[in-house]
Amino acid sequence: MIPSLLYETAAHHPNHIAIYDNHEITYAQLSELVKSTSQALKEEGIRPGMGVGVMGKNGHQFIAMAFAVMDCGAVVMPISNQLKGAEVQDIVRTARLHAILDDQNGPVPSFLEKKVKEVKSGERGERGNGGPVELVMPNGVTWRLSFNLEVDKDKTFAPHVKDAALIRFTSGTTGVSKGVILSHQSIVERTEAANKVLQLGPEDTVVWVLSMAYHFVVSIILYLRYGCSIAVCDSFIADTIIDMTNRHNGTFFYGSPMHIRLLASDRTEQMLPSLKRVISTSTGISQAQCEAFFKRFNIPVSQAYGIIEVGLPVINFEKSKTAPEAVGYALPDYEVEIVNDEGGVQSPGVIGHLAMRGPGMFDAYLEPPKGRGEVMQNGWFMTGDLASKQPDGLIKIEGRKKSMINVSGNKVFPEEVEAVLNQHKAVHLSRVSGFQHRFLGECVQAEVMLENGQEVDVESLIGFCRERLSTYKVPQKIQFVKELPMTDSGKIIRS
Repeated sequence: MIPSLLYETAAHHPNHIAIYDNHEITYAQLSELVKSTSQALKEEGIRPGMGVGVMGKNGHQFIAMAFAVMDCGAVVMPISNQLKGAEVQDIVRTARLHAILDDQNGPVPSFLEKKVKEVKSGERGERGNGGPVELVMPNGVTWRLSFNLEVDKDKTFAPHVKDAALIRFTSGTTGVSKGVILSHQSIVERTEAANKVLQLGPEDTVVWVLSMAYHFVVSIILYLRYGCSIAVCDSFIADTIIDMTNRHNGTFFYGSPMHIRLLASDRTEQMLPSLKRVISTSTGISQAQCEAFFKRFNIPVSQAYGIIEVGLPVINFEKSKTAPEAVGYALPDYEVEIVNDEGGVQSPGVIGHLAMRGPGMFDAYLEPPKGRGEVMQNGWFMTGDLASKQPDGLIKIEGRKKSMINVSGNKVFPEEVEAVLNQHKAVHLSRVSGFQHRFLGECVQAEVMLENGQEVDVESLIGFCRERLSTYKVPQKIQFVKELPMTDSGKIIRS
């Protein structure tokens, strides 16, 4: 099981710092925290076969909770505490999670609110009956365990996957997103494959700025498996990142193009002498941005292509200076090809569909329940991206087949935003798309058809969305139109 990877590291490096956040947590302390939390969860009714969401701020407690859930034999779903209550509720209900564990800094699904109020008023039912139950951590922070009464506690979560460990929706949302399930064995395989190239170990300190809810497997789990220290930044402004890097002798930075741009724009004279490697992920980064960062810090930026279904199969260490806009070369254990519509391999330089296969592939989708074999095409996983491959194997992303919008590394599905807009009484139909933004990469925009006789202003519609969606999903532009292009079957035609 995955927690055993942490326990093995703790056995070899007990006094080595695992996490720098508001505290310094050694591997021995983190290991004991996971074990004690696991025991507490078991006593409160968490058991093998359950699905449990973990929602909280970045830090050692979030990590401990996620590992503790897996230590119970349950399947963990990391959930961002930046989501709105309705989004969390959709996730819990769509995934049919048995319980949710949170640090009380995020929203509570409305169908659990009654139980929360009951406990606050002094009432409490039997163990595992909906809760919530309070778990007090060593530093006094109280986490809350709430059971979902809409799900039979005896019904196994994702029974079509053997030894399931973790599930994550492909976009952090529901609706059109699939739940990607990974087994313990798949996580072991993909972290091992990735570190053959990353070569991280106890001498490394990773400077962390991304959401742990969306980046946990070939990142947090990998770092802890190989004995790294993780310095968690409490904000992503340049001053904080520079300070944390220099204070803890950071050697490895893994961020999005937004973080790279912020750092490159820093006007102080502070350098990052301990930093050895900088990796940009989540979305494409331009050559100009990489060059600006190199000019400021004299450190090249390497792109990496990560995807939850596969892991980290492509990285650009070899040509980070000469071709920083490319995502790089396939890792030794992976095969990556560019194929045409018929599945044939394209000639070098020709754009086609990005296909890959290798160790640690996802085990199944949650809904509809499909095993990996049912999803693969001729043995390949089709990523949905369009790419080209040079004769030497260098891969460059050329575009996206999918309609997903990428806002500073945060994935947005148009259909989800449209579903919210279409709830407004004045809206007949909407079409959502992305537009290029100089700083964020992409932002969300919407075209809206109003119901006959209805009127509403742009600010009211934006406010309506802001109450129901995470900030990065809220449309920044709204245009009112008389009609939207439709297919004969009544579907919106996307440009």
